[in-house]
Amino acid sequence: MSKQFWTITEIIESFEIDEVFLVNLEREEIVCPTCNKAAKPKLFTASDIEKIRLAKILIEDMGVNLPGVEVILRMRKNMFEMRKQFDTILEDLAKELNNTLKKRS
Repeated sequence: MSKQFWTITEIIESFEIDEVFLVNLEREEIVCPTCNKAAKPKLFTASDIEKIRLAKILIEDMGVNLPGVEVILRMRKNMFEMRKQFDTILEDLAKELNNTLKKRS
């Protein structure tokens, strides 16, 4: 997705969902659109778009309810954050090992 922001209309058309679905996601704080003060439409970020896409799959294909979607998306976010931390630890360990091996040579 190359666009930075999406309008409600674009999302409804792209994902073939109704506005009530978006309102429910917003009410559950699964997505938090930004408001442009000049034009005043709600705008959704690429992160919101991914959450909407996943929420639609979870609800329509897997029968998950909105609170379940929120839990799954939060757990998914936590897993990605933990993966980043793990990658950082591995990078630091590799550097330390490399430095130790250089000192011994």
